[in-house]
Amino acid sequence: MASAENAITAASPPWKLKATVYSFMMYVSAKHARVLSSGKAFLYSPLEATSPFAKDKLVGGLGMVQVIRYSESPVGPYDELLIIPGAFEYDVEVDKKGKTDFAKKKNLRITKIYVSQKKTCWNGRINWNIPKHLARFSFTNLPNGAIAIAVYPNDRNGSPSESTSSSTPIFSAIYKQMSYLPSFPISTGLAKYVGLDISLVQPPLPEGKGSVTELPGTQKWCHSLPLEYSQKTSLGWWDLKQGEADEEEPLLERPDGLVNEGKSSYENFWPGMGRWRIGIMMEDATIEFPEGRYWDGPEI
Repeated sequence: MASAENAITAASPPWKLKATVYSFMMYVSAKHARVLSSGKAFLYSPLEATSPFAKDKLVGGLGMVQVIRYSESPVGPYDELLIIPGAFEYDVEVDKKGKTDFAKKKNLRITKIYVSQKKTCWNGRINWNIPKHLARFSFTNLPNGAIAIAVYPNDRNGSPSESTSSSTPIFSAIYKQMSYLPSFPISTGLAKYVGLDISLVQPPLPEGKGSVTELPGTQKWCHSLPLEYSQKTSLGWWDLKQGEADEEEPLLERPDGLVNEGKSSYENFWPGMGRWRIGIMMEDATIEFPEGRYWDGPEI
């Protein structure tokens, strides 16, 4: 039983949050989707990788990585790293002339996500089937105006309790704003006008053995459509090299805290991706997470 100090209270949706959002996107082809699916360690945390959560087929499409620094939320400030590798195909029950049948649908899915505190970990799993796990985050402002980001996960130390963070980051990158370009407004609400469905469909989650009961399982599927918007969005460069810069690559030199103690599985974090990526930073962003739509779904 959790102590009073470790007790986690429910924060029901909808949520409205304020944050700074760093992100980059990519197109995941069907071939690349097969490559990603060949090894579940990149797509999933160990708990979800061995559960029915990981059984559906990744078909690709829009992919995204976001690092978000929430300054305001129903559960207080926290940091977050999330991975959306594209759309997944899944079955839904349909009624065909009085008979139950199954149809294929596809939607985006968050498959891996780390957060810096237990309250959002628990609530994110319960409210929207978001497979959150705890991690330690590091943000370092560099002399050239860039920011170095590193994420040290709790699910890589071999303990089911996930009580301590790894000494090796699962993600280390540097973001540098293009200061010579003006900022602009942006909203993910515009996606529907160009024919993009960016809603999330998340399968039920397995229950973990988190040291502070932050890894609850769920029973139903969940559909949700988060909204992100900012009046001050800017372009920037991501340096995704997982490791240490040297004297020949001084532009975005990494501080000592970002030197990996072990070799990263992939040189530039995302399998098959180059080192440099254009991304965006959304300052003073508002993020709205509505109540989800839930259903039992087919047996999984």
